[in-house]
Amino acid sequence: MTVTSTRSGGIDLVRTADASVVQMWGEIDAALRSEASAALAGALESNLPVIVDATRIGFIDSAGVAFLVQLCTVGQDEGLSVTVRNPPPAVAEVFHQIGADSAIAEERG
Repeated sequence: MTVTSTRSGGIDLVRTADASVVQMWGEIDAALRSEASAALAGALESNLPVIVDATRIGFIDSAGVAFLVQLCTVGQDEGLSVTVRNPPPAVAEVFHQIGADSAIAEERG
């Protein structure tokens, strides 16, 4: 399942043999609500660990952070591990400021 956008940001869900990879890029904001919902549903449907590739996020607002927190929380409730890969420093700082950094595992490299 792939969900794409022609806007200034987007969210794709890519399934591999051992994980659901949520790729996020550009501006992650409320305009991507439907893409976020589709990615969340698809990631949970696969019943595999979820990796959020945040490498290409340029901007994230409260709606984008809420999506990440929801993905982590719902994923954990379903017994899935959720990892955020390479969050830009500004994104990691947002996680820290709202206290979500302890709920979202960060993977560097």
